[in-house]
Parts: sequence; structure tokens; C-alpha cells
Amino acid sequence: MIVGYTTGVFDLFHIGHVNLLRNAKSMCDKLIVAVTVDDLVLYKNKSPVIPFEERIEVVRACQYTDLVVPQTTMNKLDAHDRYRFDIMFVGDDWLKTEKWNGLNEQFSELGVRIVYFPYTQGTSSTLINETLKEIRSKQF
Repeated sequence: MIVGYTTGVFDLFHIGHVNLLRNAKSMCDKLIVAVTVDDLVLYKNKSPVIPFEERIEVVRACQYTDLVVPQTTMNKLDAHDRYRFDIMFVGDDWLKTEKWNGLNEQFSELGVRIVYFPYTQGTSSTLINETLKEIRSKQF
């Protein structure tokens, strides 16, 4: 059985999230998805629009997920120790960054393959949130 793993905030769940999860699930037998807890989202200097408890339930409801868990740390090696995945799915914005170059090497030694998926063009939670703020500001 091939176990896949991915993480995300999954705020304002959109087609890009569906694409990521669909593509990831097509490459593994079991897909584990870690949803970032609210406190950890602050590393991006952002706060989620949708609270963690609701975001994790939305991801759990997605037909492509087999196990959905909280992401309470950014340490991917700890996640591997816990979930023993064979493939990790990551957005291609991390491709060839210093952090992920190091993780590529470490995971390669563990026999874990990292697959980088392209982001869905024109769709992001940040863009949706900015659009909503703009619309709301014009209403009042």
C-alpha cells in the first residue's frame, strides 16, 4: 500500500485544493492530509478566515481524503515518523528552495518521494479573501 501525505491551511476551500487532493489521491492508495492549526498559520503572517475546526471538517468531507489530522508543527520529518508515508505532495512554489532541497535529501534517504504539484492558476485563498474584502468595503 502506497501512503501519501500533504499539508495545507485549506482556508476558503476552493478548486485548487480539490485539484491538489484529487491529484495526490490518484498517486497513492491512502491519502493523509494534515490541516494547519490556527496558531501555526501565523508563520505566514496571516490568520485564517475559517476556524480550524471548520477547515478540518471540510477537508474530511472531501472524497479524496482517507485520514485528516491536525498539523501542529512544521516539522515534516516528525510527520513521517508518525504517519510513515511513501510520497509527500507539495506545492511547486517550494521547488528548489533551500528548505526543500534539504528535505528532499533527507526524505530520499528514507525512501520517500516528494512530488511537487503546480498551483491552480488564478485561484488562491488569498485572492478570494482580498476579493471578498473589496466587495464588502463597497457595500458599506
